Amino acid sequence: MENKCNKKIRVLVVDDSAFMRKVISDILESDSSIELVGTAKSGIDALEKVRKLKPDVVTLDIKMPGMDGLECLEELNKVGNVPVVMLSSITQDAAEATIQALEKGAIDFITKPSNIFDINSKEKKQEIIEKVKIASKSVPYLKINTRVKNKEPLYKESTTLNNIVLIGTSTGGPKALQEVIPAIPEDVNAAFLVVQHMPPGFTKSLAERLDGMSKVRVKEAENDELIKTGYVYIAPGDYHMLAERDEKSKLKIKLTKDPRVGSHRPSVDVLLESVSNTGFENVVAVIMTGMGGDGSEGIKKLKENKNVSVIAQDEKTCVVFGMPKAAIQTGVVDIVTPLSEISNEIMKIVGVQKQWT
Repeated sequence: MENKCNKKIRVLVVDDSAFMRKVISDILESDSSIELVGTAKSGIDALEKVRKLKPDVVTLDIKMPGMDGLECLEELNKVGNVPVVMLSSITQDAAEATIQALEKGAIDFITKPSNIFDINSKEKKQEIIEKVKIASKSVPYLKINTRVKNKEPLYKESTTLNNIVLIGTSTGGPKALQEVIPAIPEDVNAAFLVVQHMPPGFTKSLAERLDGMSKVRVKEAENDELIKTGYVYIAPGDYHMLAERDEKSKLKIKLTKDPRVGSHRPSVDVLLESVSNTGFENVVAVIMTGMGGDGSEGIKKLKENKNVSVIAQDEKTCVVFGMPKAAIQTGVVDIVTPLSEISNEIMKIVGVQKQWT
């Protein structure tokens, strides 16, 4: 991944741990396209150095004494539009804080291994370098209008499943989902299955965050639960999510630990192909921001059914245009649209439930 004009990506590393500052710095400096311009040991120190050094990317620890990562991120947003990649431990509190950071504008996050010395593994080094490079090319996030959840649904829960909306996304996805899901009305005539590339523990926090700002019910998917209209199911981290028929021919969710597909678990392709295998008609597939090509094989399989509509997010509003671009190149995408219009396009296709009288 070449940087524009072959200029090095200038990075500031922020962490209260001297050990972590050293490790992250060494990893980044091992790549010839990255230049370490400095380190900071606190949020206050980071703000001063961002103003002075003007880095292209900041790596920012979530948990720091004094001004923590979230507070620092908010202040960085006031200083300028510097892309930020968060560093998070694998705990419930850290997961919730990370989701908030993505909501506040962080481009992506990196999890610290439970054994901190594993951060020097080949896979983790590659992840850190890759995410910094992606962040350096990112576009500013659009402003999200937070919506209040309707506590008294106007429509009874439907036992009939008429439409399924399948959403696949990766880098930039948590923020993008906050533009799409809260805009869906409570009487939508569809169920939603979402694959967001995320590690274990973080998808539950994402689902809870989306649920709190949406009119539909958003939850982390559970094995063998029935797929219901008006629900949004988020694939748990490190599990493939599939749809299959039960003994009454109703659709239910199946979670598996089958091998990764294209380095992903959950995989968008696995979800889409499983739905195509059920023979269910009236499907909408949506491919949003993310690196790579996950989902492009799945939409081709889905398109063997004529009652399938495929939507791709446009390049201008993607943090990373990889997944939508790969989808568009298959030739089976029906609609290419900005992020702000995705929910409208979905509703044009699936409509709303008939009101019970």
